[in-house]
Amino acid sequence: MAIPFHDRDGWIWMNGEMIANRDAKIHVLSHGLHYASAVFEGERAYDGQVFKSAEHTARLFRSARLMGFEIPFAAEDIEAAKRQVMERMGFANCYLRPIAWRGSEQLSVAPGATKINVAVAAWEWGAYFPDRMKGIRMTHAQWRRPSPETAPCAAKAAGLYMIASLSKQAAEAEGYSDALMLDWRGHIAEATGANIFFVRDGVLHTPIPEGFLNGITRQTIIALARAQGLIVHERAIWLQELDTFEECFLTGSAAEITPVAEIGRNRFKPGAITEKLMAAFHTATHTKV
Repeated sequence: MAIPFHDRDGWIWMNGEMIANRDAKIHVLSHGLHYASAVFEGERAYDGQVFKSAEHTARLFRSARLMGFEIPFAAEDIEAAKRQVMERMGFANCYLRPIAWRGSEQLSVAPGATKINVAVAAWEWGAYFPDRMKGIRMTHAQWRRPSPETAPCAAKAAGLYMIASLSKQAAEAEGYSDALMLDWRGHIAEATGANIFFVRDGVLHTPIPEGFLNGITRQTIIALARAQGLIVHERAIWLQELDTFEECFLTGSAAEITPVAEIGRNRFKPGAITEKLMAAFHTATHTKV
């Protein structure tokens, strides 16, 4: 059984200081715990370099503003914190989790004068889905991604992951690795924590990120594909189109590029385009800049 995060050796950067992992605590009456007033990032470091680090930090600040608060540090401070945590932990390849949340100074729906807290943690994490080239099995989620008129969908905010967590938990209980989520209109949206791509006749198709996050890895894959001469269509994709696609894969900082073999009754075969983009992504993540 994995060691619980609260009982591990190591260090976390918290509010400008390096704190022993076991001492990095918050109060049970923190606003972020009760009302999901928290934003975060998921990032990976390869060979000592955080991939797209500045882009992730910029999104953290944008997410905070969408949630109605300002992070009390400069972007340069967060960038330095990531480096400090990796150095202190002795990690060259790891996953990083910057997070900002409202504290316990006041507990009501309106956050009032709550203090904004910020932390950066890191841990070693291999492939999100093992044996990726086999392709994962997915089912269909009960929950749908909300309309952008009902939630701050462009923010990587804690509250927006509630339905993702419920959907993935239900999928795993049925023996699947993940679940396909639709948006409020019935269009294909994404998996529970990763964006999705399909291949048909050598062309890539991916949903427009209107009710879900436009992932940094998603943007990277689109750029890599177009640089290699592949056509990428960002468009509305209906569920009944699943029968027409040959390949399917997920993208995300945690998932990286993960081929999909099955979504419910639909079958896909990880093929040449998926492998080509996996190779290109590996080169991009392991190239020093």
